Order: sequence, then C-alpha cells, then structure tokens
Amino acid sequence: MDKNILEKINQIFKEVLEHDNFQLAPTTTTKDVEGWESSTHMMIISEIEDQFNIEFELDELWTMKNIEDLVASVASKTLQIL
Repeated sequence: MDKNILEKINQIFKEVLEHDNFQLAPTTTTKDVEGWESSTHMMIISEIEDQFNIEFELDELWTMKNIEDLVASVASKTLQIL
C-alpha cells in the first residue's frame, strides 16, 4: 500500500471529521472511525478527488470495502495520470 497516499487520505479524514481519534489502517472501515457516515463519506470522497485531481466512478465507490481498497483506487488513478 502506498504510504504517501495513505498519509494524505488520513489528513483529509482529520480535516473533514474535525478530529484525529483514529488511525487509518488497511482494514479500517466506516465502523472503525467515529463520524465516518454517509454524509461525511461523500465529503471525504469529494476532498480526495480534489486533492488527487481524480474522479471515482460510482461502481468503484460501491465496491470499496476498506481503506486499502480506497488507497489502491487512488494509486491506480494517479498512475493513469502520469
């Protein structure tokens, strides 16, 4: 897993959720982070898209199960840009 992407995503989570009472790991899901719910999820995804200059397809978002899937998707999209 790309640690640079994970760190940037971690910072986005902190900003959107307005707390840092969590540590994102590959297996982290919405159940593991206080405040990560449907409304904040869309804010997090939007901020990730802005920060990485990418766009997720709706079907991609539905298939992501954890942070590892999110980081992998960001990594593949940023490689396509290069």
